[in-house]
Amino acid sequence: MSSLLSFYLDLVPSPPCLRCFVLQLGRDERRVDSRSICVGHRSSSNNEAFIPPKFCDNRIVSSKYTIWNFLPKNLFEQFRRIANFYFLIIFLVQVIVDTPTSPVTSGLPLVFVITVTAIKQGYEDWLRHKADNEVNKYPVTVLEQGRRVRKESEKIKVGDVLESSRDDDTCFVTTASLDGESNHKTHYTVPDTEKDLESLNATIECEQPQPDLYKFVGRMHIYKTDQEPAVRSLGPENLLLKGSTLKNTQTICGVAIYTGMETKMALNYQGKSQKRSAVEKSINAFLLVYLCILVSKALLCTILKYVWQNNPGQDEPWYNEKTQREKDTNLYLKMFTDFLSFMVLFNFIIPVSMYVTVEMQKFLGSFFITWDKDFFDPEIKEGALVNTSDLNEELGQVEYVFTDKTGTLTQNNMEFIECCIDGFQYKYQDAGTDLDGFCVTDGPVNKVQHKAGREKEELFLRALCLCHTVQVKESPEQGQGQRDGLMDQVDGLGADGEGLHPPPQEQRGFIASSPDEVALVKGAMRYGFTFLGFESKTMKILTRDNDVERYELLHVLNFDPVRRRMSVIVRSKSGDTLLFCKGADSSIFPRVRQEEVERIRMNVERNATEGYRTLCVAYKYLNAEEYAQADAGLREARLALQDREEKLMAVYNQVETGMSLIGATAVEDRLQEEAAETMEALQGAGMKVWVLTGDKMETAKSTCYACRLFQKNTELLELTVRTLEDGGRRREERLHELLVEYHKKAVQDAPPVKAGVTRAWSSANHDYGFIIDGATLSMVLNSSSESNSSRYKNLFLQICQNCTSVLCCRMAPLQKAQIVKMVKNSKGSPITLSIGDGANDVSMILEAHVGIGIKGKEGRQAVRNSDYAIPKLKHLKKLLLAHGHLYYVRIAHLVQYFFYKNLCFILPQFLYQFFCGYSQQPLYDAAYLTMYNICFTSLPILAYSLLEQHICMEVLLDNATLYRGIAKNGMLRWGPFFYWTLLGVFHGLLFFFGVRYLFGNPALQDNGQVFGNWSYGTIVFTVLVFTVTLKLALDTRHWTWINHFVIWGSLAFYVFFSFFWGGIIWPFLKQQRLYFVFANMLSSVSAWLAIILLILLSLLPEILLVVFRKLRGPNAGQMKHRLPSSGTSTIFMLSQTASTHSFSWTD
Repeated sequence: MSSLLSFYLDLVPSPPCLRCFVLQLGRDERRVDSRSICVGHRSSSNNEAFIPPKFCDNRIVSSKYTIWNFLPKNLFEQFRRIANFYFLIIFLVQVIVDTPTSPVTSGLPLVFVITVTAIKQGYEDWLRHKADNEVNKYPVTVLEQGRRVRKESEKIKVGDVLESSRDDDTCFVTTASLDGESNHKTHYTVPDTEKDLESLNATIECEQPQPDLYKFVGRMHIYKTDQEPAVRSLGPENLLLKGSTLKNTQTICGVAIYTGMETKMALNYQGKSQKRSAVEKSINAFLLVYLCILVSKALLCTILKYVWQNNPGQDEPWYNEKTQREKDTNLYLKMFTDFLSFMVLFNFIIPVSMYVTVEMQKFLGSFFITWDKDFFDPEIKEGALVNTSDLNEELGQVEYVFTDKTGTLTQNNMEFIECCIDGFQYKYQDAGTDLDGFCVTDGPVNKVQHKAGREKEELFLRALCLCHTVQVKESPEQGQGQRDGLMDQVDGLGADGEGLHPPPQEQRGFIASSPDEVALVKGAMRYGFTFLGFESKTMKILTRDNDVERYELLHVLNFDPVRRRMSVIVRSKSGDTLLFCKGADSSIFPRVRQEEVERIRMNVERNATEGYRTLCVAYKYLNAEEYAQADAGLREARLALQDREEKLMAVYNQVETGMSLIGATAVEDRLQEEAAETMEALQGAGMKVWVLTGDKMETAKSTCYACRLFQKNTELLELTVRTLEDGGRRREERLHELLVEYHKKAVQDAPPVKAGVTRAWSSANHDYGFIIDGATLSMVLNSSSESNSSRYKNLFLQICQNCTSVLCCRMAPLQKAQIVKMVKNSKGSPITLSIGDGANDVSMILEAHVGIGIKGKEGRQAVRNSDYAIPKLKHLKKLLLAHGHLYYVRIAHLVQYFFYKNLCFILPQFLYQFFCGYSQQPLYDAAYLTMYNICFTSLPILAYSLLEQHICMEVLLDNATLYRGIAKNGMLRWGPFFYWTLLGVFHGLLFFFGVRYLFGNPALQDNGQVFGNWSYGTIVFTVLVFTVTLKLALDTRHWTWINHFVIWGSLAFYVFFSFFWGGIIWPFLKQQRLYFVFANMLSSVSAWLAIILLILLSLLPEILLVVFRKLRGPNAGQMKHRLPSSGTSTIFMLSQTASTHSFSWTD
């Protein structure tokens, strides 16, 4: 049952076995002061009728559609697209107005596009429904009237008592999916709730739901017979959050106080919104241009028609004389009708089938990610997952990467490296060496100094064994001590009584709220001191002489990010009262005697530069008077309901003074596999990397150094609560002063960066890193003055954008999303990517343009809400630099090619109007109008956009700078767009006037007849289909059998269809315009010569360029650095390589 809580609880612990915990399940934004909850739905008074208040249910919803709203909502979203809405209007016009083409020519492609897109989006949403049901239908145990009842999670109500114990009034949970910390946290039960739950009569008053994971205020009223109710204070240490996982505790009981979408986890979710890629935005912009061209063509033809008809010198043929009804029609109405008819005639310039081709390309292309064997992780036996295929090309446009730390950059696996005692460095080595398991590298404690050295060593090791919140985890051999949860096994080694020697070998596991605390306790074991655990309030340690020492734990002064230290007050068996304190050097050094600092500082600084996490250790003896004063102050502060934190802080600062410094430790936080190489590759590709974490600043900073995000020459600009307090002035004044100072340093005085080179990889020898914490970020974004807030925000953003890397620590989930949103909406609208592994990362994953979930071990909330999911951070490199690069190049070519081929298609139709008296006579048959985009030219470009590899993947991975060549939507800017447009105009003019020139004089067929209107149009259409298809063949660099099949198969299908369509009399057609036209055309030698000549003339520049490129024979060095330019792959990609490498999944 230990996993039960990870699905539905936020709770408060209580004494033995089945104790009452307060659980938090949900969410709310109603700003009422508090809510009142009756435990087990029992009224506080037996004389009162109990009316349960209404709260939201416990369902979690991440899907977008339901069975009832799918059709209208999906249609609404699809018709927001300009092309879809436009073709809907055109279809209605064709139905209502007498137009030159059938409504089928517009309606059939539109229905095809809408249907395919709806099926794809419906399937993706069905997968989200399936994931939601796994959570909502999970069985839970509810205590009702003394019985245990199994219910589905979605049926939990506020006030339900849930079962899901330790005999010491504690339970352990991990909150990795909430705040990114996978360490075990201890939660405590509420006193006086140990009696039978059936008779427990209590109510809970607590604050309304709010998203802060670390704050909770409430009280419990426990009613007893004929007595005043007992009031117990409730805080975050009594609250178990939904999304946390129960560890090392078999069963707990708790009261649901927030449910469903009112939980803190749900409150930290960002609402799902429709993400639109930069490519789609470019498509919409290009469509507006083509709509303007369309309207201009229709307007021009309408004007010229009436100018031509009203020209008195124009000899109009007798068969064109107007009927009486036409003469009686209102002139303006007739002009408007003609305008609409021309719009319908030219409407195929808008490529409606482009959208369905793009959808199919994205959907089918996403399988290449899931099939990639390099993404398969044998540890979890899973590969990559694609939740949203709409953003494939966005993977090739990322400019900012926002990453979580714990579980993403690091494994959260700490290892004790060395320690420094009284200025002497001790580094552990394997047993069996000459130094008996350790070496002293800076002046060992020799036998002359043995007594003094031994005392300092043992005092230091006692501090490591006592100053922590670690709990001993019993081994399975100890029967009932076996618990569920993570188990860190350590081996202690024996001692001989001299120096620091390990104890006899035994296996022991530890759990703690901080992994480096476990590492320190393990480090003490290596040197002969073993923490044995608690007996009630007594801590036991085993010395290297195999003596068991007992210390009474009097108080724990918990760690917090402002103090950056923690302390314990203990009493030895001899009656001495000691305070042991460990913390960051900047926090400890000012509180110890300064003559002791210099002996330790050098080692601490050296360890920090090596990327290790360092802590300093100090101690202090307390006499009876000092302890009594400290005890009274701590008890009073902990009972306070108002300003509790401030009062505790004042007592802590008073107690933790006048200490003696005895040493320091160095702990390594292991990175994820290839984390540093991945970060370097991303920066080499021109991306800015920001680390957003809820962890402590020191931890996160050392991780950034280890990942090479901060280098040795990086000057860190720190904007935290500590730096704001250093100035001795009001925080807001100090904030303004530091922002101005940092802006001058990083922005105003920074050397200019050359175009095309990011600051992180410029030639400058000096760069900046920026560090900010959550509290200071709140001041920046939410200043008391609106004008100051806007100015602070702009200064902060400019500083960050000019820094190599940015670290944001102690971030709440919504603050992560605020950071991403701020950068996303900044000048230039850079493309952002967020990556994380827990529920605390969901908000930023949803806020970013692209969200990546890591398939971690602590939950799948991030995976379910992400666009893409990968097993480990190292896979991000290939996902962006290889797959993202290729996806963008492919879809950019697809978009430009679609506009090009449709312009080639419709321009001859427009030119034909100048030669047919603007009579709206179509140049092409209706079958050709309908089939051109659906059948004749769609499959070749689809295959190209799925299989093309202009540069092989190995080269893309080895040369991260290639990614910069496609950055900022380089291939879909206005320059390349106008090039493709001019190319389409050139080909369209050549098709029309080339055929007209070659057949200007009456060209006789074999039967003596001349070519007519439909023969003329069919020749133009044949040249068009062959030219645009062969153009794509010339652009293809990576040929597969599929490319050959669809390119040559499409041309063969066109020929077959033309013969078939024109060779049979179809009874459902009123007019058979193409009857035997195609066969007669091909029986003419002049038609054959004209078609071949015009195709060659159209493609001649492309053919010459390909030949020139082949003859030039680029060397390997040039091939490695080839980039697709922002135009067509033949004209502009002058140095592409014909890759013979295929995707890894085809091996």
